[in-house]
Amino acid sequence: MSTLITGIAELTTHDPEGPGGPGPFALVLDGARVAWTGLAADALPADERVDVGGRAVLPGWVDSHTHLVFAGDRGPEFAARMAGEPYAASGIRTTVDATRAATDDALAAGLRRHADEAARQGTTCLETKTGYGLTVADETRAARIAAAVVDEVTFLGAHVVPAGADPDAYLDEVCGPMLDAVAAHVGWVDVFCEDGAFDETSSARVLRAGAARGLGLRVHGNQLGPGPGVRLAVAHGAASVDHCTHLTVDDVDALAGSDTVATLLPACDLSTRQPPAPARRLADAGATLALASNANPGSSYTTSMPLCVALAVLQGGLSVDEAVRAATLGGARALRRTDVGTLAVGARADVQVLDAPSAAYLAYRPGVPLTWAVWSAGRPTLDPLRDPR
Repeated sequence: MSTLITGIAELTTHDPEGPGGPGPFALVLDGARVAWTGLAADALPADERVDVGGRAVLPGWVDSHTHLVFAGDRGPEFAARMAGEPYAASGIRTTVDATRAATDDALAAGLRRHADEAARQGTTCLETKTGYGLTVADETRAARIAAAVVDEVTFLGAHVVPAGADPDAYLDEVCGPMLDAVAAHVGWVDVFCEDGAFDETSSARVLRAGAARGLGLRVHGNQLGPGPGVRLAVAHGAASVDHCTHLTVDDVDALAGSDTVATLLPACDLSTRQPPAPARRLADAGATLALASNANPGSSYTTSMPLCVALAVLQGGLSVDEAVRAATLGGARALRRTDVGTLAVGARADVQVLDAPSAAYLAYRPGVPLTWAVWSAGRPTLDPLRDPR
């Protein structure tokens, strides 16, 4: 089945060969792929035609950093933080206890609920991590459950050291039997390189072990203060370093001179009352940026990529075009993917339509639900005729 989407006021493709000039524009989806883009007057015929009535069309969001296999509630922790308590990585252990106690069915249902919530806001490619099990059995089941639902799965056994565990013995387990057990279900390995989690030496060992198993590398770094996370990620050729809230001049230069993506998590900075990551400095230096939700129950309990785009513009100093690019093509680059985050011919047909004439409305009308229609791999997953707002 091919679909002609026409009547597009603004079309964002991230394709240098894509249509330019004044619209209206159109595109054709053929099965799961983008088959054509151009001016509406030149549109190719298709099996069905959808007129979006002067709305904006852009690629679906690529959310490259989430933690959605979890159980439990950390609302009281959030309330305490809003009352002045500082954020600390030790809160993760609260979720670990609840997740270990949950059934497989409960964890899968929670993941599907959050993935559906994200999809209804335009997310069409979703990554999630393990990291709330911290035993061989619990990390393996988290990876297996995630692999059945999301596009990309990351092993984060090196999230924190479990309560009561010996740090050296736990690191041996992460880099040995735990990694062996999860490897069949994941494509990535990650490490929380931060005070209260894993230091530079331990983090480097995790990355080396993951690389030896053929996994892509990611790093949580520079969230709570300056640290070695960026340096470590760049030195090991990691696909991304995520958070990047506290960066030195050398960190910015290192990212600008590498192909490691700086993944910014603005909703997390907001929720933890950290300063916004230096998005403008990074962009001006030439670093590749991604935006992601960091959806998790402790420090960023949102699946809203539109919120992240708005925050990157309103607080991070990015233009709307830069923020949209980071939330789509940037996320794809953080996952080393070329088939998503773009509407170039041949790309996966992940399309979202905004109930607005331009993407600028994402920041102009923050908090307003603007996702009007979504196609995921060519399949309509949010249809305004079936799902009236």
